[in-house]
Amino acid sequence: MTTYFVMKILGIETSCDETGVAIYDSVSEDIISEQLYSQAAKHAEYGGVVPELASRDHLKKLIPLIRLTIKESGLELNDIDGIAYTSGPGLRGPLLIGASTAESIAMALKKPSVGIHHMEAHLLINLLENPAPSFPFLTLLISGGHCLLINAKSLGEYEIVGQTLDDAVGEAFDKVAKILELGYPGGPKIEAIAKQGDPNAFDFPRPMTAKKNCDFSFSGLKTAVFYEFKKIKTIDESIKADLAASFQAAVADTLVMKTKSAMEKTGLKELVIGGGVASNKYIRDKLIRGLERSKIFFPPVHRCTDNGAMIAYAGSFYLKDVNRDLTLNIKPRWPLSDLNDG
Repeated sequence: MTTYFVMKILGIETSCDETGVAIYDSVSEDIISEQLYSQAAKHAEYGGVVPELASRDHLKKLIPLIRLTIKESGLELNDIDGIAYTSGPGLRGPLLIGASTAESIAMALKKPSVGIHHMEAHLLINLLENPAPSFPFLTLLISGGHCLLINAKSLGEYEIVGQTLDDAVGEAFDKVAKILELGYPGGPKIEAIAKQGDPNAFDFPRPMTAKKNCDFSFSGLKTAVFYEFKKIKTIDESIKADLAASFQAAVADTLVMKTKSAMEKTGLKELVIGGGVASNKYIRDKLIRGLERSKIFFPPVHRCTDNGAMIAYAGSFYLKDVNRDLTLNIKPRWPLSDLNDG
């Protein structure tokens, strides 16, 4: 895919609880430097992300991370040709911090800047891999805040084929981890303990898989785990492991069935999988085995979670002109299907 003339793009990601910074060189087609700071430990004691704390931490960490990223790239700040930042969806405070920092740097350097759709960036980062998918392809985005099946027709043209009607996958993992008293973030906690459990120990539902549409629902599955947990009089680590493994298996099976249905519905042969939950090895393996007739693309594990590299790379397709509009155009709620309206 051909990129625009901008060569070295500074990417800034601050949509939630990760501060990500990276530099992408569109000539070498490579991420030449990147840094990522996670606030997960800071939010763990509250059992979830506290927006005000997230904002304060981005404010504290962003500038030092930008300086470190530039230093490790061997560049000077003035060598940057453009700045890309996450403008939505996400938490309002963190988005404002990333956007205001990016626009300030762009204005000082007299360089172009652009706001990037967070979910599109997750989708596009797979194009940087070798081999890479080619449009059109189906995308399964599974994260703490999103669960989407997308027909990616071309750059900027996306059709939502299926989406969650309630809890996102990562959100369901967090809630089940809380039920099982495993702590936060739930995804890694459940994946770790599930390795010692039996995925067939409990017969949890595979929600909405009998329906012909491609939408998801994980709230009922979470509730099923809750009632099963409450029924058991003596809870030990082996029981928790079985509950976690059975829940994880139900999620994986649901994702496989719904994604297979979407592949059949769209007639697409290539599947891109991204988002934080895509780093779960059990779910990866289930998707690979269950969708063996499809050509599947995963980003590297460290690029599944939110990161600056995906923002910098996405920016390479959209950075064109120096923008002197000082309005901070953030959109905490911004459906991917409305991208052309953004």
